[in-house]
Amino acid sequence: MSASLAHERKVAIDAVLRASKLCQTVFHNLVSTQAISKQDKSPVTIADFGAQAVVNSILHAAFPNDPIVGEEDSAELKKNEDVKRKVVELANSVVDRKLSDEEVITAIDLGTYAGGAKGRFWTLDPIDGTKGFLRGEQFAVCLALIEDGDVKLGVMGSPNLPVDLSNPDGERGCLFTAVKGEGAFQSTFTSPEAFTRIHVSTASTASATTFCESVEAAHASHGDAIDIARKLGITKPSTRMDSQCKYGVIARGDAGIYLRLPANKEYVENIWDHAGGSLLVHEAGGKVSDAHGKPLDFSQGRNLIRNKGVVATNGRIHDEVMAVVGEVLGAKKQ
Repeated sequence: MSASLAHERKVAIDAVLRASKLCQTVFHNLVSTQAISKQDKSPVTIADFGAQAVVNSILHAAFPNDPIVGEEDSAELKKNEDVKRKVVELANSVVDRKLSDEEVITAIDLGTYAGGAKGRFWTLDPIDGTKGFLRGEQFAVCLALIEDGDVKLGVMGSPNLPVDLSNPDGERGCLFTAVKGEGAFQSTFTSPEAFTRIHVSTASTASATTFCESVEAAHASHGDAIDIARKLGITKPSTRMDSQCKYGVIARGDAGIYLRLPANKEYVENIWDHAGGSLLVHEAGGKVSDAHGKPLDFSQGRNLIRNKGVVATNGRIHDEVMAVVGEVLGAKKQ
């Protein structure tokens, strides 16, 4: 473990685990016990704000000079006293020192940094996979450290992900970490410090692997993915799940390909949706690029404006997959 990032890794793990616990509390108390309509996103709102407040307050206490690129700001929270009260209460249920209402608001708004090519900053997605969260399926708390546009550290908490995907009824709760140049690791929520090194699959042909893709069609083109799978000779059904859990599944070898092809020309990815996950796959021996084969560029602010789509593989089959991706996307332009 790099001495220079050992403290950052420890703090990030603590923050992600506490935020994950908060999200689990929200689900068990506000989602699973209520007959909420599909339009009611209040539990997600509460968990999003609470998780961001917790992570940002912990990061700021440890690294007061580090800016943060977060998904949320407090504007909505300031308009709703009831939601604010619940957020403050939840945040205080998982932190050591009680936070005042104002401290919670301030912590949330630490996430408004614009990002960029110079300096060091954190990027956070407090709940990646909001619909998966509401369904009681896959979501993740995702945190990454970026220096001069380069992802150096990623920590991802996946409360509902089975430790062994082949045993979906077994233990759940996976913690993934990666430091650039030092490999990728997984532990469990019950033993967060007992890390096991993980590696991508050893499959040398795409036909021997399976796809992992988004549940939500708004995020990725499922039709293109089906076409690509057919051309690659993949016959096994794809694994669909929300959030950066897909990166974790690729990194530990459960699947060989993660496709997130652009559903439309206007869609631009956010850096917090891919920073930690992409590092995890790279450090596990895989490869991540955009749909045109370019590396993901985290130096352009809050969005991946120089990239379109994402393709993650075990590395060995990346060129094979990219050739077919190019063929399918090229045919659509004609």
